[in-house]
Amino acid sequence: MAAFVDRVVVHVAAGNGGHGVASVHREKYKPLGGPDGGNGGDGGDVVLEVNPSVHTLLDFHHRPHQRAANGRPGAGSNRHGANGEDRVLHVPEGTVVSVGGEVVADLVGAGTRVVLASGGRGGLGNAALANPRRKAPGFALLGEPGESFDAVLELKSVADVGLVGFPSAGKSSLIAAMSAARPKIADYPFTTLVPNLGVVRAGDVVFTMADVPGLIPGAATGKGLGLQFLRHVERCAVLVHVVDMATLEPGRDPESDIEALEQELAEYGGDELDLVGRLRVAVLNKIDVPDGRELVDLVRSGLEARGLQVFAVSAATGEGLTELGYALAAAVAEYRAALPAPERTRVTLTPRAVDDSGFTVTHDPDDETFTVHGVKPERWVRQTDFTNDEAVGYLADRLNRLGVEDELAKLGAQEGDTVVIGDVAFDFQPSLPAGTPVAEETAGLGGRGTDSRVDAPHRVRAAERLAAKKARRMPYEMTETWSDGDLPDGDLPDGDLPDDDLPGDGDAPADDDA
Repeated sequence: MAAFVDRVVVHVAAGNGGHGVASVHREKYKPLGGPDGGNGGDGGDVVLEVNPSVHTLLDFHHRPHQRAANGRPGAGSNRHGANGEDRVLHVPEGTVVSVGGEVVADLVGAGTRVVLASGGRGGLGNAALANPRRKAPGFALLGEPGESFDAVLELKSVADVGLVGFPSAGKSSLIAAMSAARPKIADYPFTTLVPNLGVVRAGDVVFTMADVPGLIPGAATGKGLGLQFLRHVERCAVLVHVVDMATLEPGRDPESDIEALEQELAEYGGDELDLVGRLRVAVLNKIDVPDGRELVDLVRSGLEARGLQVFAVSAATGEGLTELGYALAAAVAEYRAALPAPERTRVTLTPRAVDDSGFTVTHDPDDETFTVHGVKPERWVRQTDFTNDEAVGYLADRLNRLGVEDELAKLGAQEGDTVVIGDVAFDFQPSLPAGTPVAEETAGLGGRGTDSRVDAPHRVRAAERLAAKKARRMPYEMTETWSDGDLPDGDLPDGDLPDDDLPGDGDAPADDDA
């Protein structure tokens, strides 16, 4: 028989986002293909889902570490990484999830789903970071890490009727006689070590019944096994006090047993649960023993004066069980009719970022440290690759545009002071945004992510290159001619002849005189 586990501590870790990639398109005859780095995929979520076929948290007891898949990194040619696969954890109905002592989910209803840990966002590739001023980014953003924490899962059985009573009062025998449940039954105390659930049909009404381990005085403070399993009766519409009419223990009688049980329920539930204020039924079991019926007549009036409905039954012979079943069915039907109509499940698409533009800066005068808190600044730091100078400059530009630098200056931050954002510490260095004419163009540098070839005013076409190539192949004498205007003005230098006296200038040769 599988062990029953109704409380576990699970370490959940959502998947990390995939990194974006910095890539440049390479293709023949396209020297300036531009950035084509793809985005990284989102990390997978850790999801809890109610599965009616699951009745215990035993699987998480053996495997307390649950992790979703990471997102895949991007690639060149604008190929985006695949999203990480979600990790779906199947839990029984009635599971209550707590994180850091605070209840974050109460899972009731088959198919109910809740995202327990969200996966990290994938980083942007350089293609997504390009803009008119930053045409060729040489960096990409990193993927964000997924959420990771410890969560407490507690199972609170979703039963309509809860059986409570002292050990050996016959609770297991009663649920076995009224349903198809087969709990362990023996003639010694604390035979029931785990809650038992049974389904009871009375006419047209079907309801569930839960049997918890026996209570003893002091159970609300941790004595016995009752405190460990009292959580299973928190959701019950009807509480049945099972009283042993055949007990021989000194100092015990039906009225004192009922009083002790209600005191323990009141201490456990308090004003928030108000277990005593719910419909309560007193079941006087084992009336088949000698003097059992006479004892019922003696205590009935006192129990009814407490506001309890009293039923005398025998789980061994089945006497009185039919009347008890119909009475419980009527109480459950009345309780269900009073419940508000369930609302139809509506899928609402809500943006992930809700008012994340703000930030605060705190100053610690002891060590001259300035700490920046905010969703955007901390996320930007997580996405930055600090091994890439261009990426660091891009982070500085974003923080400056957000107003972080101005706020630091208002608080008196000086150059060299320590500024902490998230898990990273910086040295404060006031500067103008990268890409501005004052900061970079006057220094002979281009802005981050710029390319002088792309920014050239005129791009030489193929026809122009071909014409220039042909011109270089032509003979020098065919391309260069002299004219009289090319000669200097004034007298010719010594030794030079005038143009008319130069031989071979086209004049006819003179005849020799005889």
